[in-house]
Amino acid sequence: MRSAAARSNLLVPEVREVMDIRQASDYLGISPDTLYKYASEGFVPAFKLGNRWRFKRSRLDEWMDRQSDMRAADVDRAKRSPSSRRCKQGPREQGNSEAPMWMRKLAVFLGLLFLF
Repeated sequence: MRSAAARSNLLVPEVREVMDIRQASDYLGISPDTLYKYASEGFVPAFKLGNRWRFKRSRLDEWMDRQSDMRAADVDRAKRSPSSRRCKQGPREQGNSEAPMWMRKLAVFLGLLFLF
């Protein structure tokens, strides 16, 4: 009979320091195709060993920390920005009582149709 530790190792895959594309995609929670694209574009830290992509877990962790820090800074900046609080309004809501040019042209065109 197997011990509980041996059974739990079957359920939880070992996370190695250097991972192939399948292991790294599982670790990051994205598809291997997406990770391949990101590695090819230099978006994620990776290196090629022969013709295969490899990923260091520690580098991916650092990269994820930087990404989450940048996202948090963007959110904080957006919250503090006064322009983000303003609601974007069309010409009518801003107090402009004149209809837009396209609407006036359409009204003229439709008016001409009713004459025939």
